[in-house]
Amino acid sequence: MLKTPLGRFRAVALLEGLSFIALLFIAMPLKYAAGMPLAVRFAGMAHGLLFVLYLFALMEVAIALRWSFSRVVFAFGASLVPFGNFLLDAKLRKEEASTTPRAAGPLGS
Repeated sequence: MLKTPLGRFRAVALLEGLSFIALLFIAMPLKYAAGMPLAVRFAGMAHGLLFVLYLFALMEVAIALRWSFSRVVFAFGASLVPFGNFLLDAKLRKEEASTTPRAAGPLGS
């Protein structure tokens, strides 16, 4: 998965999406309901780092695969919406499966 620009982008996107979900649904409630502000500090720092990595991976895949501007904007927008990266990954996985030739079996079938 990490050998291609698309694979690296998908991996970073999933990690960034998980960090966003953790920040919103675990760290924020811990901060405001349980009085634990350190949860947001650490989750926020991790999410910020992963978001920057996401932007670099998005640039890499956009250049390598010659993505259109609208596709890049869509991928960027997906990172701003909770669960958006997971929907984007499903779409990319489906496209990747339809464009990648399948390996032939032992008898060439």
